[in-house]
Amino acid sequence: MMNCLEAAGVNSRLCLIKPDEQGDVVADERSLMQLLIEVEPERTGCLIAVGSGTIHDITRFVAHRTGKPFISVPTAPSVDGFTSAGAPIVVRGIKQTFAATAPLAIFADLDILVKAPQPLVAAGFGDMLGKYTSLLDWKFSSTTAGEPYDEGVAAITEQALEACVKHVQAIGDRTEEGIRILMTALIESGIAMLLFGQSHPASGAEHHLSHYWEMAYLRLGKRALLHGAKVGVACSEISSLYHDAADHGVYPYAEPTDWEQYRTSVQEWLRKVPAKEELAILLQQAGGPSSLQKLGIDEELFHQSLKEAHALRDRHTILRALNEAKVGASR
Repeated sequence: MMNCLEAAGVNSRLCLIKPDEQGDVVADERSLMQLLIEVEPERTGCLIAVGSGTIHDITRFVAHRTGKPFISVPTAPSVDGFTSAGAPIVVRGIKQTFAATAPLAIFADLDILVKAPQPLVAAGFGDMLGKYTSLLDWKFSSTTAGEPYDEGVAAITEQALEACVKHVQAIGDRTEEGIRILMTALIESGIAMLLFGQSHPASGAEHHLSHYWEMAYLRLGKRALLHGAKVGVACSEISSLYHDAADHGVYPYAEPTDWEQYRTSVQEWLRKVPAKEELAILLQQAGGPSSLQKLGIDEELFHQSLKEAHALRDRHTILRALNEAKVGASR
């Protein structure tokens, strides 16, 4: 990249974000400050993010705060946030999403993307698989809590998801066609969020579990897990919980009359969401972890996240409804 810019007569400076004590590059205060210090506003016309999701989150935040445009150059098809206008940042151990800057342009080079490590490719597929439950949660929040909804945006996200599932083997094998389909889907999912103006189409309870696990790992000083790997496994667990809830409820303190209002609708929407076992098979085909055990999340953390992760975002997901007893039924 530096050579190309130099050949084009463009002056450039390289900033390599330093990893933390565990060897992970994290979008947190230290990383943001490093880039803010190294960017010279009067000499900088544009920022270029070269990397995967975390590098993009750091760059888009700093670009927004310095009033500079930024260009996206993904090196792995690992997340759907390349085109996002929001930056998930860890501040004092808590992950928050800040308004930031969407990229001026995105350059996704297949010659580079096909060389991405298998875990990053599988993570991208896992991030897309999470749309099964995010779309369900979005529909539920619109119906039960009046949150805004857009059928066209939902359709874009669903079509991108279906393309990935249809070509999961090619994605797992990292063929050029498989990587092209995955990267296109990730970009389309990101554009869907841009069109809607919020992350509802692509982020539901499965992402809330992922964020919860990430913050727990930071507190414990553990090596970070890939975002999409967490989302994929969380999606399979949330699918299991939701299917169970639609059949007979889960929380004994919930009010049966409230649940009965929505049970039929939720059961109908759930027909589009594969069972936990089917989702696990898809994750395996993509080459990623397919269970809590393979991901490395222990049972205690998992059950804790089911009770607390819904509070991380102000969204009326089914997980929030079940926990707050606004919807649900006793067994």
